[in-house]
Amino acid sequence: MPLTQDNRDQELLDKLRPSRIVLPILIGLGVVGFMFWRSYRPGDLAPLANAKLHWLLVMLLVLVARDAGYIYRIRHISERVLSWKQSLDVIMIWEFASCVLPSAVGGTAVASFILNKEGISLGKSLAYVMVTALLDNLYYVVTVPLVVVLAGDALYPHEALQGGLISTLRVAFVISYVLVTLYAGLMLYAIFVNPESVKRLLVRLFSLRGLRRWRVSAYQHGNEMVWASAQLRGNGASYWLRAIGSTFFVWTARYLIIGCIIAAFVDVSWNEFMLIFGRNLTYKVILLIAITPGGAGIAEGAFPTFFGKFIGTPTMTNFVVLLYRLVTYYLYLVLGAIFLPRWVARVFSKHADPQAVV
Repeated sequence: MPLTQDNRDQELLDKLRPSRIVLPILIGLGVVGFMFWRSYRPGDLAPLANAKLHWLLVMLLVLVARDAGYIYRIRHISERVLSWKQSLDVIMIWEFASCVLPSAVGGTAVASFILNKEGISLGKSLAYVMVTALLDNLYYVVTVPLVVVLAGDALYPHEALQGGLISTLRVAFVISYVLVTLYAGLMLYAIFVNPESVKRLLVRLFSLRGLRRWRVSAYQHGNEMVWASAQLRGNGASYWLRAIGSTFFVWTARYLIIGCIIAAFVDVSWNEFMLIFGRNLTYKVILLIAITPGGAGIAEGAFPTFFGKFIGTPTMTNFVVLLYRLVTYYLYLVLGAIFLPRWVARVFSKHADPQAVV
């Protein structure tokens, strides 16, 4: 029996149930706790006494600026249909979705649902989500070559991985970059040139043996590109320049946070700070393939491999991991659990019981 709209809504809300924060918190903190237990030595946390508070303040400012940038971007991309309050709700729930769903799925899986419930038509909701995905991918496509040129082979954690593991990471990094570039190019062509041809290409590609199970999804994605093209083609240069600028701002701020935290406890040179920024891009490859909600456990476990050399003792590295995940992950689990019931009560009004998702 086909799902009704109410059933689809409830199915999506079930994926965002606030009680889902328990599992990723247990996984993430469990991994960090084990790492502390295995590595702790008396005196390892001595650098905490000399913490540079101004760097922690910078980290908080960058974090707030990043979220403000996200709020501005979604309001601008949605052509100011959303109020500032609505934009705040959308971003908090979008971040929450990214935290409770596997990293490979991400918050974009439910983003169009969130926008649609804010009163934006389904076609425009899909178009706006595709714009954010396109711009996010383009940031990665443009940034990676710059970082590779500047950092070279230091982009990979040779000090923590040897031989075959480094080769595997390098191959995974190259493959992910090629796939993101191809997908971004396909989206650009579909939105601005010929969406119907891209739709046909996707359907034919996923009609091949071995790919047929995803044919329906490919057809739906093709339709979404057609709708997005129809909604977005009329926007002028100012629209795209602001969207690109805000995307560059939020992702740069996102990648700066780790460097700010490390600099608060360890003396870091400018070159090391920029290398830490660059290693975020290889670290992201691990998170892209994570199967746990928000990469919980995997993000914590992989962190020392990429950033441990800049911090010092394993215990201090584990402390930095914990602080980093507290401000970029666990915080949004808590905020999402607060924002979501209020948002449900507002957008569903009399048509749904807000307690249904608690």
